[in-house]
Amino acid sequence: MKKLLNVLYVTAPDTYLALDGENVVIRKEEQVAMRLPLHNLESIVCFSHSGASPALMGACAERNIGLCFISPYGRFLARVIGKVKGNVLLRKKQYLLSEDVDASVKISASFLIGKITNCRKVLDRAVRDHALLVDVNKLKYASNELKALARAVHVSASIDNLMGFEGSAAKIYFGVFDQLILQQKDDFFFRERSRRPPLDNLNSLLSFLYTLLTSEVASALETVGLDPYVGFLHQDRPGRPSLALDLMEELRPVFADRLALSLINRKQITGKGFTAKESGGILMDDETRKQVLKAWQERKKEMIVHPFLGERMEFGLLPHIQALLLARFLRGDLDAYPPFFWN
Repeated sequence: MKKLLNVLYVTAPDTYLALDGENVVIRKEEQVAMRLPLHNLESIVCFSHSGASPALMGACAERNIGLCFISPYGRFLARVIGKVKGNVLLRKKQYLLSEDVDASVKISASFLIGKITNCRKVLDRAVRDHALLVDVNKLKYASNELKALARAVHVSASIDNLMGFEGSAAKIYFGVFDQLILQQKDDFFFRERSRRPPLDNLNSLLSFLYTLLTSEVASALETVGLDPYVGFLHQDRPGRPSLALDLMEELRPVFADRLALSLINRKQITGKGFTAKESGGILMDDETRKQVLKAWQERKKEMIVHPFLGERMEFGLLPHIQALLLARFLRGDLDAYPPFFWN
């Protein structure tokens, strides 16, 4: 079983990352602000346009330590990638199946069924736990609509149809998402999904969490030997991690959406931590970003039982486990890809 190591998040502006022996050193205004041994790190995520030395980039690539750069708005910028890992036959099989319509439909349907099922679980959990605070009938109706969509996905015969079902599922789910916000409703509300830039506080938070999840899923795919840029559901585009976007669909509701709702409803973050910019976008401040990252790391340490493997594991290992199961399916070790279903 893969060990869940630490992730170093660099949020302070005007910092520079360098290599000193077997340590990563964070410098701020020519002073050493922090020093950490590389062997304790799984990845490094830099915000606020932090710089990094070529020596550190090379050391991270050699040691399979992810080094990712994200804008203050939470938009992915770049990621340092080392030598291609894994069996070349596995990647050849991935590329071959990505051009096979029937195979792509089968794999994509599994991703979507996982996503729709987990969206339903989020809504059903709200009805169960907060029946006096939400519109129960509205949430139950949306859950039943999602259930019907999942059945339609099972018999879909084309990627276009699946993309249509994915869009319909998102419309139903986000159509009642505002019901799940139980506190601070003046500062956090949901009207529609907006990105690049996010136009309200909640969309800013969701975009940030989705970016973190995309990075972790892409790293997990590379670790097991798959190409994160060649997908089955999302079309291939230059620089777009299509397979990472495919695989993260089933993880968004339970990994990112639930954390966003928890942060708001428990008042771990407030509207004061978000600022409107001249562009119309909403930017999260450094202190709020730190609180979100702390909660993200804590959530990853929570223990769950994987429904397919029956093993107890840390929540943060899910991207790696699902990537591993996908690789096993592509190699022919499994009859179908088993999506993650949240209990």
